[in-house]
Amino acid sequence: MKNYAFVDGNNLYLGLDWKIDYARFYTYLERKYSVIKGYYFIGYIPKYKLLYQDLQRAGFDLVFKTVVKQNGKFKGNCDAELVLQAMIDLNNYDRAVLVTSDGDFACLAKHLDGLNKLEAVLSPSDRCSYLLRKDVPGKIAFMGNLRAKLEYK
Repeated sequence: MKNYAFVDGNNLYLGLDWKIDYARFYTYLERKYSVIKGYYFIGYIPKYKLLYQDLQRAGFDLVFKTVVKQNGKFKGNCDAELVLQAMIDLNNYDRAVLVTSDGDFACLAKHLDGLNKLEAVLSPSDRCSYLLRKDVPGKIAFMGNLRAKLEYK
């Protein structure tokens, strides 16, 4: 199997109440889900250069979104980029692992599942979207129980 992972970086960061070790996480994806390529979608803010380097050292291919500041908050939603990349690479992987709790990805998850191309949806949050849970029942795994394995020490 040659599977790809598509990580919604902001959702992963906001969904966990613990700090993840990205190298361990990438190794987990390789071993558990036969991932050979892992995309990490994230907004680009220059002061987080060290984070980006850590993600790349862990094995992730970074896909950046230009960040804009709105009402004093940074906004860099990468949802469209993730969906587009999953479709561009559709013939290059056997199955996809989506890392998100965001219901905006329910249509992608359902489409991939219908093509027998969805391996799993890893939800960083126990409050995974109802849309994901409804559209791909049995494919959702919650990351909360991975804390002992993946927490940054």
